Amino acid sequence: MRCPQCDDPDNRVVDTRVSRGGRALRRRRECLACGTRFTTYEFVEERPIQVLKQSGAVEEYDRAKLIRAVKTACAKRPVSMSAIEEIADLVEDTLGRQAGVEVRSARIGELVMEHLKPLDRVAYVRFASVYRNFQDADEFQEFVDEMNERGRLELQSREQSELPL
Repeated sequence: MRCPQCDDPDNRVVDTRVSRGGRALRRRRECLACGTRFTTYEFVEERPIQVLKQSGAVEEYDRAKLIRAVKTACAKRPVSMSAIEEIADLVEDTLGRQAGVEVRSARIGELVMEHLKPLDRVAYVRFASVYRNFQDADEFQEFVDEMNERGRLELQSREQSELPL
């Protein structure tokens, strides 16, 4: 590992910690030549995931693109960057456990929506509106009505008390 300040290859590891839910190692290093401290991350090299788009095109999975899409949906909402990165981590974990290296973009969208819904309903609706590509206001309204009905039924089932036998 070369020092970002002086480009010298000689350095020592000062501290090592587990990061990103155990999927990475974070190392603090100190350059032996200039004394600069810097951070490196160590990951297991995984097989690349190919995303099959609705158009039929195939592209390599891009974590930054996923985070950008979720950040856009969460704009001006009380959702932290760490929560957004956690969604990306959960999606990647699920994709990594699945067999095969090709995944449909629709599957990624469903996974994001699954993790975004309990976090922030407005961000969930924003993401769904882009992901599901609503063509008019009626489709959007049907989606919101369906979501509200499901929420009402979930709340009703949680509030029901169990009858004694």
